[in-house]
Amino acid sequence: MKRNKALNIKASIFYFLLFTFYLTSCNQINVFEKDAVIPNHEWQYNYVPSFQFTVTDTASKYHVYVVLRHTDAYRYNNIWLNIGFQTPVDTMRKAQYEFSLGNDINGWEGTGMDDIWEVRKLITNGPLEYFTFKTPGEYKFTLAQTMRENPLPNIMNAGIRVEKVKQ
Repeated sequence: MKRNKALNIKASIFYFLLFTFYLTSCNQINVFEKDAVIPNHEWQYNYVPSFQFTVTDTASKYHVYVVLRHTDAYRYNNIWLNIGFQTPVDTMRKAQYEFSLGNDINGWEGTGMDDIWEVRKLITNGPLEYFTFKTPGEYKFTLAQTMRENPLPNIMNAGIRVEKVKQ
């Protein structure tokens, strides 16, 4: 009886893993996400991480996020960033953004574990809140902190996430 029960458990685990593998192998991942580690958790003005990715699907709509990871000791409720964007056929264009990271009443935004917090902030703006890449090829984003404090302590990672909008 114990042997049959053990075989049933092993068979169940095997079929579960097989089914999970089937589901994940059939779905194309439509996400680019990359982050840069901020040296010593102190973001200097002159440290400007860049992120490159290739776009082949110009018909789809995309959400573009800034992804930040900081410690609970971060002193501000916001962060100011210069975000650079370069298409395959254009020069780098930059825009300044302010992102709220939390407030004194509700605490930090995003997800936290112990004293580390991660937040995703949508940078596509406008009434539709999505972005279209008009030309196939290599795209580049850069991130630079423009807070008054240099270096900016307690920022651990900064990155970009690009995902297709689900229709």
